Amino acid sequence: MKESSKAELLRQLPAVDELVDRPGVAAQVSEAGHELAVKVARALLDRLRQEIAGASEAVDADVARVEELLADELKAAVNYSLQPMVNATGVVLHTNLGRAPLGEKALKHLVETAGRYSNLEYDLAAGRRGKRDQHTGRLLASVTGAEAAIVVNNNAAAVYLVLNTLAEGGEVVVSRGELIEIGDGFRIPEIMVKSGAILREVGTTNRTRLADYENAVSERTRLVLRVHPSNFRMIGFVERPSLAELVALGAQRTLPVYEDLGSGCLAAAAQKGTFDEPTVEASLRAGVSVVSFSGDKLLGGPQAGILVGKKDLVERIRRNPMFRALRVDKLTVAALEATLLSYQRGAHDEVPALQMLLTPAAEIARRSEVFVARLRHHLGASPAHIEVQEGQSVMGGGSTPEQFLPTHLIAIASPHLGPPQLEARLRQHRPAILARIESDQLLLDLRTVFPDQEETLLRALVVALAP
Repeated sequence: MKESSKAELLRQLPAVDELVDRPGVAAQVSEAGHELAVKVARALLDRLRQEIAGASEAVDADVARVEELLADELKAAVNYSLQPMVNATGVVLHTNLGRAPLGEKALKHLVETAGRYSNLEYDLAAGRRGKRDQHTGRLLASVTGAEAAIVVNNNAAAVYLVLNTLAEGGEVVVSRGELIEIGDGFRIPEIMVKSGAILREVGTTNRTRLADYENAVSERTRLVLRVHPSNFRMIGFVERPSLAELVALGAQRTLPVYEDLGSGCLAAAAQKGTFDEPTVEASLRAGVSVVSFSGDKLLGGPQAGILVGKKDLVERIRRNPMFRALRVDKLTVAALEATLLSYQRGAHDEVPALQMLLTPAAEIARRSEVFVARLRHHLGASPAHIEVQEGQSVMGGGSTPEQFLPTHLIAIASPHLGPPQLEARLRQHRPAILARIESDQLLLDLRTVFPDQEETLLRALVVALAP
């Protein structure tokens, strides 16, 4: 583009004050406030000047177009980026969608305690300062059988805190087959380095025997680590010692045994479902010194790293100066306390993730057939092909790999739109709806759609399937 043309485009751009005073953006300026509107307008005009200066082709700098851009950016500036969504993928613990949704009682308790003052760190009986651990610690001890418990902001933090407290400067014995990586590049060997502990690998990727651990233990050993491979499975020619064998070794050599359990399955949930997951209670009964797990996976609560185990070790971990840096806030305490109370009362239907995981395929089929009948009625003579078919839901969240739940899927095909285009229309709806595409079909799984979201999903599909 010629320099003279660029100069002409630059002259077309309005001044900041002129732009924010234009009638076409009055509503957006009023909502955002004049000060923010000026800030956004100035940034927009600076960006357009840079685009024009570096452009090889014509840039649309028409005032009406600039006005439209400002209106869009002001809307984005005052709207929430974090938005509620309809999860129709059938992935129950969807990491990208916030994993476990909180139950009504958890939300109610959160609002009641966060919107007012609370006794977060105040002992009402004694009339003096208390500890925030008391609210969740008593419940965790009750539902897991642990002597003591503390909570930090996620399980990665829990792993770091245990290693740093119990093994800094010493060796931690762990099987090569358990040196895993979980989401976002979190790797056990790297967190061990950061914690100050020294990695002592034993065995091979697929086979580690008790003798490997026995031969590795020395005067430098501080901890025996067992990592549950919650996000992958090894099958075939594999071997590793039982937890009881590791605990016996630890007792013989006076070493604590720490298990990073990850998914956080409690026995009550495992008994109701068909989860092929070790439970927290079973690990503690086996004699494991400390167990850590996530709060927002199979437990079905808020994001948290939960540490349970022997009182003396948990107290040592709590006294670590890093505990304060990694501790949870009142929102997490409230949501976790309410979730644990549901377990305490045996009211597992109050935990949405568990309710979804435990819903029979027959119930999903019934809901799907009713939904499809309503959708066909609203679409009238639409040529879209809609049917209910058998399929699988996914537990997700880095938990229980290759464990699927039988379900029924709503399959949709449109003669006007391919599955990617239909998926995009649903994703751009507000609230956004996330579906999945398989075998050139758009698939919806009502297992992860709350009943009160069905009307929203229905309306969105009617609009999305329009030619």
